[in-house]
Amino acid sequence: MKLYILGALTCLVLLAACAKQESATPPAASSYLDYTGRSDVLSGGVRMIPIHTPKGDFRVWTKRIGNNPTSKVLLLHGGPAATHEYFEAFDSFFPAAGIEYYYYDQLGSHYSDQPDEDELWQIPRFVEEVEQVRQALGLDKNNFYLLGHSWGGILATEYALKYQEHLKGLVISNMMSSIPAYNEYANKVLMPAMDQAVLAKVKALEVAGRTEEPQYMELLIPSFYEQHLLRLPAAQWPDPVNRGFAHLNRKVYVMMQGPSEMGASGRLLEWDRTADLSKIAVPTLVIGATHDTMDPAYMQMMAGKVQKGRYLLCPNGSHMAMYDDQQIYFDGLIKFVRDVDAGR
Repeated sequence: MKLYILGALTCLVLLAACAKQESATPPAASSYLDYTGRSDVLSGGVRMIPIHTPKGDFRVWTKRIGNNPTSKVLLLHGGPAATHEYFEAFDSFFPAAGIEYYYYDQLGSHYSDQPDEDELWQIPRFVEEVEQVRQALGLDKNNFYLLGHSWGGILATEYALKYQEHLKGLVISNMMSSIPAYNEYANKVLMPAMDQAVLAKVKALEVAGRTEEPQYMELLIPSFYEQHLLRLPAAQWPDPVNRGFAHLNRKVYVMMQGPSEMGASGRLLEWDRTADLSKIAVPTLVIGATHDTMDPAYMQMMAGKVQKGRYLLCPNGSHMAMYDDQQIYFDGLIKFVRDVDAGR
């Protein structure tokens, strides 16, 4: 009898362990790709979601890919006012991992409404937009991972500080938690490493207010962007990146970020949430890159300040590490999602 009870208990323990392991296992391809009963079948996963703002009601574009009841990742693009398009590299990795994910163009971006209302381009308003998108998509603490890249990392951080009760996991990709520290890194580390004659011309154009002239980017792309934004010759940049840049809403971008990625000078100038990182209690992955516009050592420090932080360094990557250190980026990101799903 004792042997029977012992055997039964052993079976129960093994079954529990298997169930936990199964929860982190990607769903079968048949279920991952089965859109039966989903409200977005007709549009191939696309939904235009109504957003309520102080300046009226607008619509933002989203697109779902896959089915996974425990792993749903909402992607917050950078800019501000770039597009979801440069995230299309995720198509090469997330489906095979069985992760459900959502492309999303924030208000003001190319696929969404673009109201000409300067009052809308404020961080708190964007946070409320993300919360409305979450509700419309039916994401919750049992499945909702929020990934923010660059400006999207600012937005993801702010969302977590206000609404982390809805999150299962958070990913801050290639974004420092302090714009003053970001500017200091640009001024003390990145700019001194540039060709100083080129830098002087760039600065002169900025002082003269001539940053919309073609010469400005013609100087910055080979001397700065190819070193710290995406470490490939611009002629070889992938099509999703080129489309994302071509569709950038520069009015919103310049108002909030400034004229380029070489530091910030717009409405984000004083943003700093480093002192508040300890309030973030959900599992958090911080992704940095050795050649980024963002200080990788600072980002490693951020991972140590959140309560359940992990740090992923892309040693060959830059700001767009999902392209120039792609395997490291996605291996680490997918491992994080699976670990959190499995309770590790």
